[in-house]
Amino acid sequence: MNGNSFMTFMLRSPLHGIMSGSTMLVTVTGRKTGKPITTPVNYYQEGDTLWVISNRERTWWRNLKGGASLKLRLRGREVNGFGEVLLDEPAVAVQIGAYVRHLPISARSLGVHMQAGQPDPADLSRLAQERVMVRINLV
Repeated sequence: MNGNSFMTFMLRSPLHGIMSGSTMLVTVTGRKTGKPITTPVNYYQEGDTLWVISNRERTWWRNLKGGASLKLRLRGREVNGFGEVLLDEPAVAVQIGAYVRHLPISARSLGVHMQAGQPDPADLSRLAQERVMVRINLV
């Protein structure tokens, strides 16, 4: 069982509460295959909007270019959403800054230096070249 399989198992189990505060499952439909693709992702929530960061090298988010419906396993419940990808590097940098302010523990793993609760702008610019942000509106 690899890391994603373990996370998927945990998030679908009654023990999901251990991780559900900042990790959820996203299921997108493959544009070419039409098959569902499920992946665990970290997120933070602002009202009815969820924000997810992903490596540009990953492929799951590419199914959301131009916007697409998706399914979520969020805090133990199945919910529907509409996802869109932010690729514009300045916009991605802004959202990565918001991401690490909401989830300060993520700053270290992302390599973002924090000073007085604020992320280093140079680190955000560097990361924006490597990452995308996905905005998911709950439906």
